[in-house]
Amino acid sequence: MIRLILLLLLSMTSASAQELTPNFWDARERLPKPEITDLTRLRFLTTVDFPPFNFLDEAGRLSGFHIDLARAICAELGLGEECQIQALPWADLPDALEAGEGEALLAGIAITRENRDRFAFSRPYLQLPARFVARRDKTLAEPMFRATAGLRIGVRDGSAHERILRDLFPQTKVVVYSRADWMLGDLREGKTDAVFDDGMRLSFWLAGTDSENCCRFAGGPYLLPGYLGTGMAIAVRPEDEKLVDAFDYALREIDAKGIFAELYLRYFPIGFF
Repeated sequence: MIRLILLLLLSMTSASAQELTPNFWDARERLPKPEITDLTRLRFLTTVDFPPFNFLDEAGRLSGFHIDLARAICAELGLGEECQIQALPWADLPDALEAGEGEALLAGIAITRENRDRFAFSRPYLQLPARFVARRDKTLAEPMFRATAGLRIGVRDGSAHERILRDLFPQTKVVVYSRADWMLGDLREGKTDAVFDDGMRLSFWLAGTDSENCCRFAGGPYLLPGYLGTGMAIAVRPEDEKLVDAFDYALREIDAKGIFAELYLRYFPIGFF
């Protein structure tokens, strides 16, 4: 009975969340603008190999969602030349932040227990939901735990999405894959009824040529922190925790002014929410 109630709530949440852009803020919430006049510089550390979040454009310039988000944060805080963005290899980022080579890490670092022991985090600015994708000739709609009962659903072996599928959609016929391209190829060819995976990854596949326009999102997004984590946030050193309030304020204002939605639609033309 508890599982049934949970699934009903998930279905209703997913159905109501199908909007063009995600929104993680309470519209009624107002955060005080922090005093950061003593901040002489704000160096964001990021990487270059995580498109569309971070990448080098055709001219070799650092670009991406995180780059534009950092610039929007600086603008909201009234920072000009004090604001800098530096790219490093992904593996070097945590140690570089701890060593004081930057004041903030904006690269999608996971908010794990281990990382919380090392860093302080802003509120999440983006979460990556789980989504179903089905062939266009397949009619699937919420509540998905009913619509998918008895269907062959592809999922990556050993992933959090497999755990979700087995725990919350027990009536599906789970088909596991060791490779995502095999899973998506079987869906395209009609060998499975749907796949269940990371919504952002699936949005890129849907927008690309490999999908051959075969498929579309079915149902709504599933945000399950117990399985998928709490999302992306900005990390700072514990001694710089005052920056967390500044980032939370800036992120809230960016969202309220529609800037976040503009960035999301710019870099994710097929939204995963």
